[in-house]
Amino acid sequence: MDKRVVVIGAGVGGLVSALLLAARGVQVTLLETHAQVGGKMRQVRPDGAPLTGSTPPVGIDAGPTVFTMRWVFDEIFAAAGTSLEDELSIEPLELLARHSWGPGQELDLFADANLSAEAIAQFSGPRQARMFLRFCDQAKHLLTTLRQPYMGSQRPTLLSMTRGLGPRGLAALTALGPFSTLWRALSRHFEDPRLQQLFGRYATYCGSSPFKAPATMMLIAQVEMEGVWSVRGGMHSIAKALAERARALGVDIRCLSQAQRIELRHGAVHAVHLLDGTSFGADAVVFNGESHALAAGLLGDQVKPATPAVSTDRRSLSALTWAMHAPTSGFNLARHNVFFDADYASEFRDIFEHRRLPRQATVYVCAQDRPQPQQAPSLSSERLLCLVNAPAYGDGPRPSPGEIYSCEQAMLRLLARCGLQIRPQPEHILRTTPHQFHDLFPGSAGALYGQATHSWMDVFKRPAATTAIPGLFLAGGSAHPGAGVPMAAISGQLAAAALMAHLDSTSRSRTVATFGGTSMPSAMTDSTASP
Repeated sequence: MDKRVVVIGAGVGGLVSALLLAARGVQVTLLETHAQVGGKMRQVRPDGAPLTGSTPPVGIDAGPTVFTMRWVFDEIFAAAGTSLEDELSIEPLELLARHSWGPGQELDLFADANLSAEAIAQFSGPRQARMFLRFCDQAKHLLTTLRQPYMGSQRPTLLSMTRGLGPRGLAALTALGPFSTLWRALSRHFEDPRLQQLFGRYATYCGSSPFKAPATMMLIAQVEMEGVWSVRGGMHSIAKALAERARALGVDIRCLSQAQRIELRHGAVHAVHLLDGTSFGADAVVFNGESHALAAGLLGDQVKPATPAVSTDRRSLSALTWAMHAPTSGFNLARHNVFFDADYASEFRDIFEHRRLPRQATVYVCAQDRPQPQQAPSLSSERLLCLVNAPAYGDGPRPSPGEIYSCEQAMLRLLARCGLQIRPQPEHILRTTPHQFHDLFPGSAGALYGQATHSWMDVFKRPAATTAIPGLFLAGGSAHPGAGVPMAAISGQLAAAALMAHLDSTSRSRTVATFGGTSMPSAMTDSTASP
C-alpha cells in the first residue's frame, strides 16, 4: 500500500488497470478529463432529455455498441473479487446482425453457425452455405491459434510469435497465404461478392480497409459467434460497473481532472501535474489515451520519447456518427444492422487514398431499443446510432457543412433504398465528426482505433504496455493488442501486470545519487504532495 500509481484516462483500459492494481493493494488515483468515465464507450442524450417513458433515463451509446469476448471480463471481475453476473446484467443475442443490399436482399447472421448457413443457403445458394461453414472452421482455428501468442503476450514479435505458434499454428497461418489480404482470402471462400462485403467488414472493427488488412482478421467472425451480448443500460454500464468496483477497492476516481504533464526525475516517472495546478506524486503512471499524444508532447516534452509518432498514412478509420431519437418505418430493424452500397471499394479509396468523406458508404445502424429479433420498441421514437466510416483528418481542415450534408443525404438515400425510413428532427440529433472525435480524444486526429492494420507486420507495430521510460505504461485501443472493448480491456490487464512486475523489482531502500553528490530515496518512491 506504499506504492502510488496514477492512471490517466478512464477509458476501458484505464479502468481495468486501476481496478486490478487496487486489487493488488496499490494506491491508485484515476484521472479523467471528461465528466463521465468510459472514454470512447460514452453515452449521450441528443436533446438533453431521456426518451418519454424511459425509467430510469437511458442515453444512447455513441461509441462501441457490441459486447463480445465476455471471458475477458469474467477474468477481470474475478481478479477483483466479484463476478460479471454480480456487476452487470447481460443477455445473449441470437441474431448477431441483419444485413441489407436492397429490397429482397437481406441476410441475418446468427450466433448458431448452422442457422447462419441455412440463411446463406436461401440467400446465395447451398454451395455458399457450405463454403461459409468451412470459413467458420478456419476462423475458429485462427482464433484458437492466436489467442495466447498474440493477445496474451506483453510484446509480441515475429520471433516470439513463431515460437509460440508451434508447427500447427504456423501451418494455420501458412494456409492463409503468407501475405494474403482479408479481401483476397474472402474471394477464395465466397463467390458471392455480397458475402465478401459482409465478412470484409470485420476489418473495419480494427479501423482498417478489408482490401489491405491481413487475412487473419477473419477470426473476428469466430469472436462474434462465441457470443454477442446486449448489456442492460447500454455499453456505458460496463464502464460504470468497472468504476464502481474500483471505488469499492479504494481507487480515487477524479473526473473533470485534465492531466497536463508527466514529470520525470532521474529519468523515471515522478509526478503528474494537472491543468488546474494540482500535482500527484507517482511511483508509476498508466497512460490510457492515444499513444500518439505522448509523442506529440501533449503530456510534456520529457515523455515524448515514450512512443513513436504515428504518420498520417498509418492512421485507422474515424467515423461520422449520428446519435438520435427518431421514429422508423419500412424495415424490421434488429439491434445491429448493416446496409451496403454496391461499390464497396470506392468507400475505402475515398477514405484512405483521397482522405475525404466517402460518397458511397456502408451504413451501420444500432437500434438500441431492440435487444432481440422481431422485438419492436414500445416507444414511437427509438434510440439509434448511425455510423459511416470516415478518414482520420481531425487535425486538418474541417469538412464544409456541404460535405457533411452530402454524406448525410447519401446515407439516408441508401437506407431508403433498403426500405428503412428514418424521420429525425434536428433538435433530436447529436452529430459527431472526425474533428470532434479529435477534440474529445487529443492526439488521435479522430482515429478511433489507433493505427490501421494494413500488413502482417503492422500487428507488431502497436506500442506495448511497457515504454522506454521507467514507470510509464500504456493501455487503451492504440496500444497492444488493439482496438475494441475487450482488446482495450486486455491492454489494461497487460499494463497492470507489467506495472506490478516493475514495482516488485523496485526496492524502497535503493538509493540514487543526486547532483549534489549525496543520496536520497529512489525517484520511484519520492512524492509530490497531493490535495
